[in-house]
Amino acid sequence: MIGIFIGIAAVVALIGMGEGLRTAVVSQFGFLGTDILSVQGAGLSTAGPPGTGVVNPLSDDLSKKINNVRGVNVAFDRHMESASIEFNDNQVIAMVLSMPEGELRKIVETMINLKTDYGRLLKDSDQHKIVVGNDFTQKTTFGRTVKVGDKLSINDKEFEVVGILEKKGNFMFDQVVLINVDVMLDLFGDDGTVDLIGVQVKDEKQINEVKADIEKLLRKERNVKKGKEDFSVESPQSMIESFNSTLFAVQLFVYIIAIISLLVGGVGIMNTMYTSVLERTDEIGVMKAVGARNSTIFTLFFLESGLLGMVGGTIGILFGYVLAYGGAYAGRIALGSSLIQAHISPWLAVLSLLFSFVLGTIAGLLPAIQASKLTPVDALNYSK
Repeated sequence: MIGIFIGIAAVVALIGMGEGLRTAVVSQFGFLGTDILSVQGAGLSTAGPPGTGVVNPLSDDLSKKINNVRGVNVAFDRHMESASIEFNDNQVIAMVLSMPEGELRKIVETMINLKTDYGRLLKDSDQHKIVVGNDFTQKTTFGRTVKVGDKLSINDKEFEVVGILEKKGNFMFDQVVLINVDVMLDLFGDDGTVDLIGVQVKDEKQINEVKADIEKLLRKERNVKKGKEDFSVESPQSMIESFNSTLFAVQLFVYIIAIISLLVGGVGIMNTMYTSVLERTDEIGVMKAVGARNSTIFTLFFLESGLLGMVGGTIGILFGYVLAYGGAYAGRIALGSSLIQAHISPWLAVLSLLFSFVLGTIAGLLPAIQASKLTPVDALNYSK
C-alpha cells in the first residue's frame, strides 16, 4: 500500500503541477493571434526583458526590410527596458514598453487586443503620459492603488497615468508601463537598436514560409550561416510547442520513477496476499468444507488485494492533491509569480483510483489462484 501510495501521489502531484504550469504558460500567449511572429536577438543575455542585453542586438533598420518580405502585412519595432518606478514613496522594477506612432499604433492595439479598464490608451501627442498594467491597481505594488491621473516617477522623471489596462492574466502586460516610442528613446537613449520586431503575416496558413523567408533575410543582413543564427524568429504557437516538449521530457522522467514505485507496491501486495493465504488456510478449509466453491475463494482474495491497492491509491490521490496545490501556493508566495499553478482534472483522480485497484488485483491474482486450489482436507490438516 505504501508503494502504491507513493507512486500515485507522485503521479497526481507532478501531473497536477505540470498541467497547471502548462495552462498558465499557454494563457500568457492566449491573447496573441496565430498570425504573429516575434523577431529578437539571441545569444548571451543579461537579466531583463526578452531581447534585451544580447551580444548582437537587432538594428533599427531591419523592420523596414522585413516589411518587404513576401507575405508580411506589417513589421514594427518594439523597445523594452527595465526601469525603477516610484509612487507613494515606494519603488518597484517594472518593464517599460514602447508604443509606435501613427497607423502602426492602431495595428498594434488591435493585434495584442489592448483595452483599458479605466481611462484611455495613448495618443501620438502624449509626451509625459503613460498607460499601466492592471496589477498597478493592487495595493501590494505601491502600498495603495494607482488611479488615472496619478503621477509616477520613471527614472526620476514624472509621468501622468492616463489609462489602466484591462486584466489579461499575462504577467508582461499586467505589470507593464506603456509609453510613446519617441518619449522612451528620449528617456533611455537611442543607440540605433531595437529589442524586438513584431511581425504580422497576411495569411496565417503561410506563417512557416514567411518565418523561413525572414530567417533567410536576417542571416544575410547579419552575415551568419544557417545553424549559427544569433537571432530567433518565433510564433506564440512554436513557443508553446517548445515548452510542451520540454515539460513532457520532465514529466516522462517522473512517470518512470512513479512506475517503479507502483511496481514495488504491487510486489508488496502480492507478498501480503501470499502471507494472508497462509494465515487463513484453516479458514479456507472450513469454507470449502461447508460448500464454498473455488470461484468464491478466488473472488474473496482477488477483491481483497484490489481493495488494498484502492486504499493505497485513495491515500495517494489525497496526498497528491495536497502536494500539488500546497506546493503551487508555496511557490507563488516564495517567488511572487502567478505562473506557478496546479490543475488536477477529476478524470486524473478517477483513472488513478482505477489504476491502483487494477494493480492491486493483478498483484493478488496468483495468491488468489493458490487459495482457490487448496483442498478442504489439506487446508484443515495444515491448521493442525
